[in-house]
Amino acid sequence: MDDTIQDNKLVELTYKVTDQATGQVLTSVEFPLGYVHGHNDVLAPQVLKELEGKAVGDTIEVPIDCNILYGPRDEGLVFTDRIENVPEEYREIGTTITMENAEGKTRNFIVTKMDDETLTVDGNNPLCGRHVVFTLEVLTVRDATEDEMEAGGPERPEPNIDDSRKVPL
Repeated sequence: MDDTIQDNKLVELTYKVTDQATGQVLTSVEFPLGYVHGHNDVLAPQVLKELEGKAVGDTIEVPIDCNILYGPRDEGLVFTDRIENVPEEYREIGTTITMENAEGKTRNFIVTKMDDETLTVDGNNPLCGRHVVFTLEVLTVRDATEDEMEAGGPERPEPNIDDSRKVPL
């Protein structure tokens, strides 16, 4: 059995994304992210390619131009409105608001700025326009089960629910 990353292997890893220009860590995953290599594109194609052949304990760094992944930043997706026009539940920086256009297509917008008078949302991917480095540490590499290959990731045990305490409807 080959314990290197290749198609049909279940892989678990942690990662962080760092902005190349500022050195700021933009996001990090402390709990393992699991996927089946060749069955799930949960990571950018460049990252998946660099992971091939790696083993448990390996750490890699992959620079990525997010303009290639997400396209260039579109300032037409940034909107500012008067705070009184925005429902209370959306008045917090970092809140995601899903909006639908006339054709029924949805897009997520994130509240990026807010003051006493206005609120700004941005529909661009937060990584648009950035050059980042993905740093990944491989924690697990093993043969995936048929169920994992079908699902694209690790099987999760069902929660243990005590049916004896259910209230009849």
